[in-house]
Amino acid sequence: MRRALPVLPVVAVIALLGLPVSPSDEGGANIADAVSGLVVLCCAIRLVRTRRRPLSATAALVLGLPVVGISVAAAGAADPGAGVTGLARYLQVFVLVPAAVLLLVRDRRDLRLLAWSFVGLALWQGAIGVRQYVTGTGASYQGEDVRAVGTFGPTDVMGMATVVAFGVVCAVALALGAGEARQRSVAVLCALALLPPLALSFSRGAWIATAVACGAQLVLAGLRRAVKAVAALAAAGMILVGGLGIGSAMLQERVTSITQVTDAPDQSVTDRYTMWAAATDMWREHPLTGVGLKGFPEYRDGHASLALSSGSDIAGAGTAFHKQALLSPHNMYLLVLSEQGLVGLLALVGSWLALLVCALRGLVRLRRTARQATGPGLTPAGRTPHGTDCALVACGLLVWQLVDFVYADIGGPSTVLTAVVFGVIGWWALMDASATPGTGAAAPAAVREEAAAR
Repeated sequence: MRRALPVLPVVAVIALLGLPVSPSDEGGANIADAVSGLVVLCCAIRLVRTRRRPLSATAALVLGLPVVGISVAAAGAADPGAGVTGLARYLQVFVLVPAAVLLLVRDRRDLRLLAWSFVGLALWQGAIGVRQYVTGTGASYQGEDVRAVGTFGPTDVMGMATVVAFGVVCAVALALGAGEARQRSVAVLCALALLPPLALSFSRGAWIATAVACGAQLVLAGLRRAVKAVAALAAAGMILVGGLGIGSAMLQERVTSITQVTDAPDQSVTDRYTMWAAATDMWREHPLTGVGLKGFPEYRDGHASLALSSGSDIAGAGTAFHKQALLSPHNMYLLVLSEQGLVGLLALVGSWLALLVCALRGLVRLRRTARQATGPGLTPAGRTPHGTDCALVACGLLVWQLVDFVYADIGGPSTVLTAVVFGVIGWWALMDASATPGTGAAAPAAVREEAAAR
């Protein structure tokens, strides 16, 4: 506990997302958001006490790049108050909290602790979600209260799906790493246990993003491991769907609807297409700087067609029936494009792509360093280098987030978890992966791991 003390505030943010969310808190700040502010404060105090340079020039550039578009869009907001609120939220999610997490994580053991924290939160939320499905106390879906939403409630139906998906990605990475056999076995069991709640969330975007992210992890881990993992997942799927009967008619219909989003879309897909078109029209009118932060709801009706419904139906999980207004395009890229223009989109997406390139380069460098350290004939063929699990955690989470942003945007109680995820990704991409052997904060841990393995 004493050794992990600097990173415990980040663990606290993750743990607090397991608490129930008030039905009246529709996208507002919660206790986890407040604690994320304390994480930033703890990081600042630690930097003052240690008197060390906080970030390298590359890390400062990558993490600070989104500030350009965010600041310009906040200055151009029609409502100054909304602009300030949006500025604070974007800085929290994409700049301040990720930078604090990056600086508080000291080595790969800290990163693994955060990965297991994601898995633990996912198991907790997933267990609640499965119970909601079995007992009929979940959010309303096709007239029945069976949708698994965990403690996030029907106002944030993507919350539990996001948390469980993060848990699956982290568990798969830990299972593909070079840790102890017991740890890898537990990770495999956790990944399999999280598949039912992910399915029962009925979130098509989370399904697609998880499949792409886990597929990328398997490819990065090696062909032989990929074949074994696919065989295990196929067997688990047959047991869950065929043996346990989890593949209900609702679930099968939801899976089938993924291929029908263009031929016979349901009302939710129609609403999403309509809002995507509205966001594109806003960008055409304000191509460089957009309509300003928090400007999409105000400009929506002037650009949306009559196909847009009055709102989505919200009911179940302890919430009375009501209509929830559609205040965003449910596409992060189009939301940024409409509110921040090309300047904001290029800055934000450029930062994410830089993280992806640095993370992949770090994985390549890790393998090259492992081969050079052991030499030919000293390492069994196909052995996984130590630290691969950390690389797969970062790469998997980033791929998941980039794919999921096609179907979702920030908003809701689970948003603060996205900030922590970018911090985890940033540590591997900008701190550990960029360190050469014998230098950097992560080098002593890497040396100890290699020595222990030998």
